[in-house]
Amino acid sequence: MRFIVQEGIVTLKGFHPTLRQWFERQFGAASPPQEQGWPPIRAGQHTLIAAPTGTGKTLAAFLSAIDSLIRQGDTLPDITQVLYLSPLKALGNDVQKNLQGPLDELRAQDPSLPEVRVLVRSGDTLPAARTAMRKRPPHILVTTPESLYILLTSDGGRAMLRTVRTVIVDEIHAICGDKRGSHLALSLERLEALTSSPPQRIGLSATQKPLESVGHLLVGAGRDCALVDVGHRRAMDLAVEIPDSPLTTVCSHEMWDEIYRRMAKLIQEHRTTLIFVNTRKLAERVAARLTQVLGKDQVTSHHGSLSRERRLDAERRLKAGSLRALVATASLDHRHMAAASGPCRPRPLPNSERSHLSAHPGRAGLRRRAAPCREARRAGPHPPAPLPAGHPRPAAGGRLRSRDVG
Repeated sequence: MRFIVQEGIVTLKGFHPTLRQWFERQFGAASPPQEQGWPPIRAGQHTLIAAPTGTGKTLAAFLSAIDSLIRQGDTLPDITQVLYLSPLKALGNDVQKNLQGPLDELRAQDPSLPEVRVLVRSGDTLPAARTAMRKRPPHILVTTPESLYILLTSDGGRAMLRTVRTVIVDEIHAICGDKRGSHLALSLERLEALTSSPPQRIGLSATQKPLESVGHLLVGAGRDCALVDVGHRRAMDLAVEIPDSPLTTVCSHEMWDEIYRRMAKLIQEHRTTLIFVNTRKLAERVAARLTQVLGKDQVTSHHGSLSRERRLDAERRLKAGSLRALVATASLDHRHMAAASGPCRPRPLPNSERSHLSAHPGRAGLRRRAAPCREARRAGPHPPAPLPAGHPRPAAGGRLRSRDVG
């Protein structure tokens, strides 16, 4: 495999005039990920973009695809040409809304442009919507790696995916270190075998290292990949909160009360606070305890066991600023965090899950605070959980070595 480090810069001259005018009116000038990402993307190369959150890398991937769709004019057929994959269903719902707005603005600016339809296919999609999708496929399909596997297994899904030209894998770091990444790599190869011509693959993430390994996962063996590295370091305000009581292996009721009081005080000092926990049970329990302190409708939870309606309502209230605190598991993505203008306060995690926690601070301009007590899984003292194979090991002084991928 050959990797190409991309450093060229492209202008908007090659895009559709209406699209170029809309972009210049909305953003003025291209951001670094867009300037460096468009040359390989426009040239049809497989591309991996590493850039901080909020720098426009998702738009860098989508703009070229939208340009190719609207250039087809009235001849644009009802077939799926762009496939967007996100490890998180919540992020997929956001992408649909964030795409539909600009597409509507483009049509309002130039009514001669064709209608470009965007739909989400996930476990939350209603049966009626799935049936309608098979009858009239969207031009841009937003889905998850797991739903992609199901689509590739069904006759209706295979018929819809047969025409895909571009695959965008967002937040690719989230699947690099586990079986989801291997599963997706296999699905992408199945998709390539299904389509008449190999679709272009575009990967996006704010935290991925080393790029070559992530690029290998994205494109597979024997294929070139253009690497666009804009960097991912951002300013971070980090603080560690320690209860006044002596630390023990198991949190006592008194220590939990201290933690809740301190959390409530921090929540009251900020407009919105995010609290991350490692289990769904703990998310519900913390949300219930904080509701007793802060009042009804001020705190809610977000995790994978909630119904689609409750999760979407929690995301909507978070973005609207009507929540004082949100207690979440890994179901919440950093793009939702950016909607909150308060600290990111992760609850402590077992050793085996701290790598997920370390991905949150500094990714959406957040502050991070952590308490050093963890939830007990059984009564009585017990040794810490062993680190799994491949997990970063503590170096001298207790510092964690950086992970190779993720």
